[in-house]
Amino acid sequence: MAAPRKYSEELKDRATRIACEARRDPDSSRGAIKRIADQLGVHPEALRNWVRQAEIDGGV
Repeated sequence: MAAPRKYSEELKDRATRIACEARRDPDSSRGAIKRIADQLGVHPEALRNWVRQAEIDGGV
């Protein structure tokens, strides 16, 4: 039996979408991952990995 996930898929999708949008804006890109992770209660490295994977999946 697999261990339960710490973060729901909905939170993961929402956080990734918000972070990707913030990184596209030059005014808010610096520190966006840390800031958004803190606001949503997610570990910054987890969010960084999700964003990296989303960019890979999206062909960026």
